[in-house]
Amino acid sequence: MYIDIVPNRNSPPAVLLRQAVREGNKIRKITLANLSDWSEEQVASLKLVLKGTSVVPVDEAFSILRSLPHGHVAAALGVLRRIGLERILDRTPSRERDLVVAMIVARILEPASKLATVRGLEEETASSSLGATLQLGAVREEELYQAMDWLLERQDAIEKQLARLHLEHGTVVFYDLTSTYFEGRHCPLARYGHSRDERPGNLQIVFGLLTDPEGRPVAVEVFEGNTGDPKTVATQVEKLRRRFGLERVIVVGDRGMLTSARIEEDLRRSSLDWITALRSPQIRLLVDSGHLQLSLFDEQDLAEISHPDYAGERLIACRNPLLAEERARKRQELLAACEKRLEAVRAATQRKKRPLQGKEKIALAVGRAMGRDRMSKHFILSIEEDRFSYTRNQDGIAQEAALDGIYVLRTGLTEETLSAQETVRQYKRLSRVERAFRTLKSIDLKVRPIHHHLADRVRAHILLCMLAYYLEWHMRQALRPLLFADEEPEAGEAQRLSIVAPAQRSTAALEKVHTKLTEDGFPVHSFHSLLQDLATLTRNQVQAAGRSLQMISAPTPLQRRAFDLLGIAPAL
Repeated sequence: MYIDIVPNRNSPPAVLLRQAVREGNKIRKITLANLSDWSEEQVASLKLVLKGTSVVPVDEAFSILRSLPHGHVAAALGVLRRIGLERILDRTPSRERDLVVAMIVARILEPASKLATVRGLEEETASSSLGATLQLGAVREEELYQAMDWLLERQDAIEKQLARLHLEHGTVVFYDLTSTYFEGRHCPLARYGHSRDERPGNLQIVFGLLTDPEGRPVAVEVFEGNTGDPKTVATQVEKLRRRFGLERVIVVGDRGMLTSARIEEDLRRSSLDWITALRSPQIRLLVDSGHLQLSLFDEQDLAEISHPDYAGERLIACRNPLLAEERARKRQELLAACEKRLEAVRAATQRKKRPLQGKEKIALAVGRAMGRDRMSKHFILSIEEDRFSYTRNQDGIAQEAALDGIYVLRTGLTEETLSAQETVRQYKRLSRVERAFRTLKSIDLKVRPIHHHLADRVRAHILLCMLAYYLEWHMRQALRPLLFADEEPEAGEAQRLSIVAPAQRSTAALEKVHTKLTEDGFPVHSFHSLLQDLATLTRNQVQAAGRSLQMISAPTPLQRRAFDLLGIAPAL
């Protein structure tokens, strides 16, 4: 370490505590602390300490009072400011804005309850440098709730700014819905409904997410837990047309969302275009009527067809061989598991002691054995008073297997507007919203379980998580070379669609998986493990030359690479 005097043209020189690090043939200077407000005597004393010529013992003249994890804070907070999220929240600095920023960053670093977040921000119980970096001082739990109320009041303005940044006329907008379970019984939004978390015994809420074509979240809306997917479409149309002022967009939604009724009543009436998919029974009708011939896929994986029920629309039939293999494998596993349970029921009717008797009792046992795997259609059952037998419905299984990997897209867009291959690609991008839901619900941000009881607090909590994902999306994109991610996402996506030749497929992701190393020789990380690595870069409160100062520890080569990719400095 050394003290560097940096001249300034129109102000006093800057006095910096620095460290020199060799990188190959170059020397890189790292600023550890700014000592410009120190007196000349204090700077001179520190120079003696650094040279080892001070009469005061080094452990007395230079000591570390406290160290806090800082690198992950610097990364998240630095990117948040670089992408302008602070100004999107509010152009005017305020205590409420700082607290919301703290909650967004804390959601990425270590998602927890608001009480635990307060403890992580407080000076005495801080788990990172976040509170000190934002200069929050003492924080009360009630302040976080008030900041959430402040944030919710600004939701419309925030979403309009995000839409202005990432959406435009004629763009593609992705919309999907999910649910998450709720702790407690007193929130007016919490209802029993179709649980995507496989927690049917819990109350839940439903929320829908709008994203741009790249998967960046633009808007979120919370619904009561028993709201059906199609019922939420009208509110999104209203949001796109009236609030965001977009006259022409292409809405991409799954087959359970954009039903025929919603297309006619919501999208067509608003002159919005759409891309969705047909349900399995609708595909079966196309096959039975001869409009979709499976021989089409003998030499190609994509074909356009027509049907009078979809006049003025395009139907694009696709076959994904990888998906076909996966569905066939899963069906066989479910059939075998169901047979095992059915065999147990059959054996119970034949045992010598207390055999299972009576049609009703046997039928109830069979119903329980069938479970929720939707395999009952694949078995022919025979239930009598004292016996039970079953066989596989081979014809039904064969009919279903014939459609493995086949899906049919439905759109009102013309070929001139969007080609068949591009239509398929855009629909497959809907998986990015599903990836956002996985991140929000379990992997990183952990939106669940929800403990808030007031409806508006639940809405504010979901909005906070959406904004945290918006920040994480930008961080992931910048850090992609260090993560287990495809270096060419579009090529990887095309590969999954089976619409590119093998020679065009990206191998960068496979290389990283196999070697566990990047092209630069750094260890490959998940997003979470990379944050943990960055957290080892600490912010230290140091006692030096009779004065306290803040110093950032020297970053490792991997940490420097991460900050270079993020386009920020580790010192905030």
